[in-house]
Amino acid sequence: MLSMEPVNIDGVGFQVVTMKLPKTNFMAVTNDVGYIMCGALDVQLLNEKLADREIVAGRAVGVRTVDQLLEAPLESVTIAAEARGIHAGMSGREALLRMQE
Repeated sequence: MLSMEPVNIDGVGFQVVTMKLPKTNFMAVTNDVGYIMCGALDVQLLNEKLADREIVAGRAVGVRTVDQLLEAPLESVTIAAEARGIHAGMSGREALLRMQE
C-alpha cells in the first residue's frame, strides 16, 4: 500500500510518502528542495553516479515509522545536503528544516 500525506514541521510544509512492502516499509519526507529517507536510500550512488544532479538528501537507518525518521540521527547525507549545512548525526527534523528555499 502506498500513501502520501502532508505534514507540518515547525510551520513548514512537507510531503510524507510511505509504502508498505513485504517485511519492511519505505518512508520519505520531502519538499521541493530535497528529502530524508529510510535506509533504502543509496547516498553513495547519489554522490558518485548522480553528482551532477546535486540532490539534497539524507539517510536514516533502523527506522520503522515516520516519527522515528524525523527524530533519528541521519547516518549519511549527500554532498549537496552538506552544502546546505546538513550533516550526518543531525536529526531528520533539523535536516528538513534546512531544506527550505
